[in-house]
Amino acid sequence: MKSMTGYGRSTVSEGGIELTAEVKSVNNRFLDLSVKSPRIFLSREETVRAAVRRFITRGHVDVYLSYTDRRERVKNYAVDTGVARAYFQAAQVLKEVLPGVPDDTSLTFYLRQPDVVRAEENGEADEALLALLDRALEEALASLAQMRQKEGERLKEDLLSRMDTIENLTRAIASRAPLVTKEYREKLTERITEYLAGKVDETRILTEAAVFADKCNIDEELTRLFSHIKAFREICALDQVGRKLDFLVQEFNRECNTICSKSSDKEVTALALDMKNEIEKVREQIQNLE
Repeated sequence: MKSMTGYGRSTVSEGGIELTAEVKSVNNRFLDLSVKSPRIFLSREETVRAAVRRFITRGHVDVYLSYTDRRERVKNYAVDTGVARAYFQAAQVLKEVLPGVPDDTSLTFYLRQPDVVRAEENGEADEALLALLDRALEEALASLAQMRQKEGERLKEDLLSRMDTIENLTRAIASRAPLVTKEYREKLTERITEYLAGKVDETRILTEAAVFADKCNIDEELTRLFSHIKAFREICALDQVGRKLDFLVQEFNRECNTICSKSSDKEVTALALDMKNEIEKVREQIQNLE
């Protein structure tokens, strides 16, 4: 069992290169992946996404990549002729406005102006940089997976504890349910006896009690609840459980709601409401599971 929430980070250095990979994940119904990296890694984005998918199947995942390259490399310089032309035109305007000022501009003057010349990065990352990228990303994902696994085990303990509570409430309802019909029959007998001044119509009492028992019968709901509890514990032993448990909790809610609607007994209703409260807490926790 894994949580969808986690964080992993790795920084690797070699040969003048330092590269950092960070991976953060939070809850989401599906896998929603965002990669933020320098343009030099643009062609590598699909490889990054494929690496993430090996570790994660659900959740919103943000991947951040950054690097510093201190290697001595030949740099290419590009000239922005548009910017240079703009400086030249500005100089021509000043000549007209200030005709007495000597014109000492030269090519060197324009080369020194901001944004006229800029260093260009190599369009693609070399093998050394890509090797560090793969290594840092793998380590960051492994760290993330470890954190998600640890958090998942903590959630598992909490869920199984709440399932024990739900089972105890189900057993309490099952113990109380047979007494409801018996108490109703006794109250009905008292009322009819009082109304008929001691004369009891046993057939009528049995008929009324049978109708009431049929109307309030929750044996099927209790049987299904016990079955769901068993299935819940079995699913918790698996690796990816979020969607399965989410569906199962809906079934828990359905049976509990039916018990509440059929019940005319305050004690059974109170127990069912306590169960609904626990089921809602389980549902909230399941939203964190992969």
